[in-house]
Amino acid sequence: MRSRWSYVYFLFYLALGFVLLFLNNDLSKAVITLMNVIIVLVPLISTIFGVMYFYNSKEFTELLLAQPLKRSSIFLGQYLGVAGSLTLSLVLGLGIPFVLYGLFKSDTIWDFSLLLITGAFLTFIFAALAFNIAISNENKIKGFGYAVLLWLFLAVIYDGLFLMSLILFEEYPLDSFSLAAIMFNPIDLSRTLILLKLDISALLGYTGAIFNQFFGTYTGLTVSITTLILWTVLPIWRLAYKARRKDF
Repeated sequence: MRSRWSYVYFLFYLALGFVLLFLNNDLSKAVITLMNVIIVLVPLISTIFGVMYFYNSKEFTELLLAQPLKRSSIFLGQYLGVAGSLTLSLVLGLGIPFVLYGLFKSDTIWDFSLLLITGAFLTFIFAALAFNIAISNENKIKGFGYAVLLWLFLAVIYDGLFLMSLILFEEYPLDSFSLAAIMFNPIDLSRTLILLKLDISALLGYTGAIFNQFFGTYTGLTVSITTLILWTVLPIWRLAYKARRKDF
């Protein structure tokens, strides 16, 4: 929380929230705009910030490892510090303008809450993935390269491959494949949840109807949240496992 970048991150979302809310009378449109920003920016910032923090604090980490401290406490503490501060900046930065605007008097509060929840999940997921990449690569340039490539793949390339597969195999029933493909990408899963909660799935055509049949139910929502939790827990478990066995 003493990092100046956390405050820059907080001020960015604070300014964005005020601009969108006080220049836009429709809260639903403001939430959609925020979704487009959060879905792309949150994973990128979390990935870059996580890798940068790990490499910059490497010497201090080695000093801590020489002390009678558990390795899991050191690395999980660093991870939770980074992910927690970024999540706090996001929640407060967007929450303050919405509270001042009188969000609690509107039905949009549930859409906005889901937006913040998915944003927090994406922060913890990509920060954990960034720490995994950094701890697995001694070379700083390689680590940054792999981290940016991971974000680029999940944010852009994955969607292109997914759409190409739907076009190439359009003659086959792809309902189950589409649902599974969404689950394997936390960015796509978060975007789908928010879009369906905004009740604009009709704009997505037949695919939106399929998603709504699954994600629009309580079972689908439970499976989706469980999937996001797994996306968070598994990288954290691997980070703890890798930290215990890595030779510094």
